[in-house]
Amino acid sequence: MGYDNCMLQDICSLIVDCPHSSAKDEGTGYPLIRTPNVGRGRLILNGVQRVSRSIYLSRISRAIPREGDLILAREAPAGNVAIIDSDEPVCLGQRTMLLRPDEKIVNPYFLAYYLNAPEQRSRLLRVSNGATVSHINVADVRKFSISLPSRAFQDKVANILKSLDDAIALNSRTNGYLEDLLLSRYDYLFNKDGIEPNGVISDIGEVIGGATPSKKKPEYYTQHGIGWITPRDLSNTTDKFIAHGADDITQLGYDSCSVRLMPAGTVLFSSRAPIGYVAIAADEVTTNQGFKSIVPNDDIGTAFFYCFLKQNKERIADAGSGTTFPEVSGRTMKSIELVIPDKDQCAEFSEWASPILEHQQVLEVENHKLKQLRDTLLPKLMSGEIDVSKVEVPAQPNSHLYEN
Repeated sequence: MGYDNCMLQDICSLIVDCPHSSAKDEGTGYPLIRTPNVGRGRLILNGVQRVSRSIYLSRISRAIPREGDLILAREAPAGNVAIIDSDEPVCLGQRTMLLRPDEKIVNPYFLAYYLNAPEQRSRLLRVSNGATVSHINVADVRKFSISLPSRAFQDKVANILKSLDDAIALNSRTNGYLEDLLLSRYDYLFNKDGIEPNGVISDIGEVIGGATPSKKKPEYYTQHGIGWITPRDLSNTTDKFIAHGADDITQLGYDSCSVRLMPAGTVLFSSRAPIGYVAIAADEVTTNQGFKSIVPNDDIGTAFFYCFLKQNKERIADAGSGTTFPEVSGRTMKSIELVIPDKDQCAEFSEWASPILEHQQVLEVENHKLKQLRDTLLPKLMSGEIDVSKVEVPAQPNSHLYEN
């Protein structure tokens, strides 16, 4: 395949570190790309923080990120590489790095996939920091050696993997549109000015906290057991629906503490570190103590509470307290004021919203399968184990690509 050994600085016209000052989310303006927004291949812009033009201009003195550039996450988690695949202006947040591939030499998409391949990712982390990785240095990235195949091979591999990422991106955009539609309908029906609260959360749903089985007991944890969710699990995903986190717990672990099993449709709300992640239980789940979740009354439904928490998370966070870090207690969560929705109107909203939630969940499942296929193909294509000349790239990826 005509591989040439070189360093990243030989095939990139620019490799620069991010500004080292932090920037606060201003809600509107230019996307601020932080490490949670750096996916393995594409930027994750759902829930991206935004900054004003003045902040944007102050953060582009080293380089103006542009379409075709790569952004590498230097820390937390280190090693993800994503391509900027649109002309929307963005700026670098903390702990990121920008690489500008020389397109005369290397296909930017190929380089992004190459660096995300398991072997290269592991090499980059080892070269940068040894056994215990805390961050990646610019100097190490510049001297990072790669084996560059022919441009024809690069283009073929990039097209195959890009077709899968395009399908993932389309599903994600569709889910974003559906989310906007859902929240807009909720605001129109329930989030009206001038109506005084006449109840609290505990009037229309049960607030449930969580617990953590002893970490000193390995027999309390497993990879395939009872779903147990932590705020970190939600920080590592943009999914709306969740059934399992990084670790499950065993029945022994469940019986050892005050953790409770909650039904599918429970709305999970992180109550500390940080406050305000909102998700829906896709199956029966438990959580750690970093949640104050809500099991909606039958006549209220999941859709209403999900939208209520999304639209009121700042108000709930403001009600939190604590000297070390803010936290919303169970008592506080139960006493958050709201307007008790009309039962008939709530039933109508639930009936209208149910197909939207179901479709969003289907699209998330499809994306998981597409990502699994992409991640399986990636090292095989890079190593030449799969002959790229025999792989046909569909014009529009469909679900049959990843069916068993």
